[in-house]
Amino acid sequence: MQVLKLGKNFDLVIDARSEREYAEDHIPGAVNLPVVNTEEYAQVGTLHRINKMAAYRIGVSYSLVNIARHLQEVIATYPDDARILVYCFRGGKRSKLWADTLETIGYRVEKLQGGWKGYRRWVNEQLAGLPLHFQYKVLCGPTGGGKTRLLYALENLGAQVLDLEAIANHRGSVLGALPDGTLQPTQKYFDSRLLDKLSSFDLTRPIWLEAESKKIGNVQLPDALLEAMRKGRTYQVVADMPQRVRLWREDYQHFEKDPMFMLERLLYLRPLVGGEEYSAWEEMAKQHQMPELFERLMVKHYDPAYRRSALRNFPDINNSPVVEIHDISPESLREVAKCLIQS
Repeated sequence: MQVLKLGKNFDLVIDARSEREYAEDHIPGAVNLPVVNTEEYAQVGTLHRINKMAAYRIGVSYSLVNIARHLQEVIATYPDDARILVYCFRGGKRSKLWADTLETIGYRVEKLQGGWKGYRRWVNEQLAGLPLHFQYKVLCGPTGGGKTRLLYALENLGAQVLDLEAIANHRGSVLGALPDGTLQPTQKYFDSRLLDKLSSFDLTRPIWLEAESKKIGNVQLPDALLEAMRKGRTYQVVADMPQRVRLWREDYQHFEKDPMFMLERLLYLRPLVGGEEYSAWEEMAKQHQMPELFERLMVKHYDPAYRRSALRNFPDINNSPVVEIHDISPESLREVAKCLIQS
C-alpha cells in the first residue's frame, strides 16, 4: 500500500470520517469532507446499538445533506476530469456513499482498501523499516548553537533535510512550545507527517538532521529512526556564546517580553537544578536581565544536560568534526553549509 505516493497521483483525497477522527490522524494532504460530522456520528453510533436500521436511516439522511453541501462548496471547484481517492475508517459505508455519488456524477473515483485503519497499519510497518535504509548526517551541539538555522541553510542549498522539530511543532525542551500557540500533532499524525517526509527523500543521498532525544515535546520518534540516527556521521556544532545569546533573544522574543511566563515553564527544571539556582533565575527574570538569564540557563542547565545526553547517545562524539559558528547571520551560515556539503 504505497498510500502516500498513491495520494499524490490524485487531484483530491477525501477523508470521509468525522472531524474528530480527522484531527487525530489523516493522510497528509487529504481534505476532510465528513459524511456525518462528529456529533452526528456519535448520535448514529448510540442508536446503532439499539436499532441498526433506524441508525442507518438517520445516518444516510445526514450524509445526503452533508454530501450535497460538499459538492457545491468543494467538489465543484475541481475539474471534470479530476481523479479522486476516498477513504473512511475501514473503507466501508462512508467511503461507499461518497464514491457512489461521485461516480454517478462522472468522476474517476477509487476507494482506499482497508481505509484509515489499513493506512495506519501500513504507516507503522514503514516506520519500523524505512528509516534504516538512509544514511544520516547528524548535527550535534548544545541549545542555541544554530543547528536549526544551519539545517535551513543546508536545505536552501539543495541538501535533504529532516527537520524533526518542524514536523513535531515543538523546539524540543520545556521552552519548546511554539510562541504562536500552534499545538503539536497527535502521535499518529506526527507519524504520518514523518513518513510523508521520509518518503519524499532519495535513498542514494544523505539526510541532514539535528540530534534529537526520544521525545520532542509530547511525541516520540520511532525506534528505527533513533537507531539509524545514532549510527550516523556526527558533527559538533559549536557557536560563540554571544551568538548563542543573540539567537535566544531572536527565537524567544516572547519570553524576553514576558520573563515570568518563561519562569513558569522553567519550574519543571527546579528539581534538577535545585532551589538555589532556580532562585537566581527568578531574580534575573524579575530584574528583566534577559541576556544574562539566557546565558546562565545555557551554562548551568542546557549545556551540561546536552553533554550527558550526547555522550550517552553518541559515545564517539568527541571524535566528530567540529563546525565552528562565529556568526548566525544567514549569509555566514550559508558558507558553513557549503563547507559541510563538500565535506
